[in-house]
Amino acid sequence: MAELAARGWSSARQELQTADVVLLRHGDTRLSPERRFSGVGRADPPLSAAGRDQARRAADSALLRGQAFTEVLTSPMTRCQETAQIVAAALGVSIVVDHDLREMDFGVWEEMTFDEVQDRYPDDLQRWRHSAWAPPTGSSETFAAVVDRMGTAAQRFASGYAGASVVAVTHITPMKALVAHALGAPPAALFHMELSSACFSRISYTGGEASVRLLNDTSHLL
Repeated sequence: MAELAARGWSSARQELQTADVVLLRHGDTRLSPERRFSGVGRADPPLSAAGRDQARRAADSALLRGQAFTEVLTSPMTRCQETAQIVAAALGVSIVVDHDLREMDFGVWEEMTFDEVQDRYPDDLQRWRHSAWAPPTGSSETFAAVVDRMGTAAQRFASGYAGASVVAVTHITPMKALVAHALGAPPAALFHMELSSACFSRISYTGGEASVRLLNDTSHLL
């Protein structure tokens, strides 16, 4: 029983406050259907008509309507801020821009497809697809660096929103990084996750422990 208590199975855990973070990936942009790279570089496209519809469906989902949220956090990128505005209006809460929720820097790959990068930078793409410590061409940011960044953000969420629930509108890489961090998985775990546009994931932080409660939920888009 001592080991179980150390892992959080004791009755004392019930007295701890939980920070409940519902993660929402932004809706589609003009780049999404062709799966083009879109990070923090020159490409900062707004939501497409389809993306705005996805955001409205997310805002009206049973997941968000089923509990009270204190605020909506958002990446500074336009596609996330537009998604956050739709969600915050539906929930009647304020928006807070959180720069840690930004997408990673894809360097010169911005707006390219995988095939286009394969044609122009095959060696760099090969390294990037097989190592969490390899950056895209022209970028210094790696998957491992994003996991570190989001680990710091997770600590802020856990302490700053204890006893509260928030929605965090972000991108595919930060979402994967938060999940990997919550699971105690290595950065290479990002290669083994699939997250769709406007999907929900959910992580709860209680007493320094993280629990992944939902991953890549798109039921509200059906």
